[in-house]
Formats: sequence, C-alpha cells, structure tokens
Amino acid sequence: MDNSYYRVMALDYGDVRIGIALSDVTRFLASGYENYTRKEVSEDCRHIAQIASEKGVKVIVLGLPLNMDGSSGVRVEKTYEFAEELSKYTDAKIDYLDERLTSVSAEKILISADVSRKKRKDVIDKLSATIILQDYLDSHKIGN
Repeated sequence: MDNSYYRVMALDYGDVRIGIALSDVTRFLASGYENYTRKEVSEDCRHIAQIASEKGVKVIVLGLPLNMDGSSGVRVEKTYEFAEELSKYTDAKIDYLDERLTSVSAEKILISADVSRKKRKDVIDKLSATIILQDYLDSHKIGN
C-alpha cells in the first residue's frame, strides 16, 4: 500500500454480530464504528461493502480466531468463508490478524470501566474490532 490517505476497517466476525472498527485516514488511530447484528451473508457483505465504499476503506482486516496453540478450527474456517464472500462485494484488500485473547482484553477493559454486564454484551464486538484494528495499525505503521 502507498502513503496516500485511506482508511482501514477491522471486523470481529461472529455468528450473531460483527463488530466494525475504522481507522482515521492517516491509519494511526482505530475507533469503534458499529455493532452490526447479522442477517443473511449477502446482506452482511453488502452492508460492510457500503461502509467501506462510503468511508474510503482500502483494507479490511478480519480477526482470525486461532486456537490458543495456533491451530485453526471451525471458527477460522467460517471467517475465511465469510472473507471469500465479502471479496465479491468490495475491491478492498482483505487481510487477517491473529485475534487470540482480543475478546478477553475487551472484556477486561469494560469491566475495569465498570460497564454493566448487559452493556458489555452490547459493545464487546465493536471494542474487539477496535483492538484488532489498533494492533493491525501499530504493526503496519508507515515506515515499518
């Protein structure tokens, strides 16, 4: 990728919800964007592709839920299948980032902020996506 201005999007893909986060155009800071409640795969892909198009996203990062030993399981396969379908709806490059312990980190942040259990459920996916994206941005800084 070049040094021009564009955004990166991260997805925390789940069976019920997809957490969505976006970077700023300099790709320095990640911010939570949306907790999207899943519908049908094609509708989910259209929704994400529309956001990507409207926000100038050139890269979409999906958190890869590897097992603790680094092996792939059913969740990883579902993530790859979703990415394959999403690639039919957008020209954005699709990339992946190991997301082991991301949800645990998000949960700890919310608990330390004294967020109620119900509220945590409502925001955990978006926060997880934000953590995935910030990790990705930090490891792909311009000049790295």
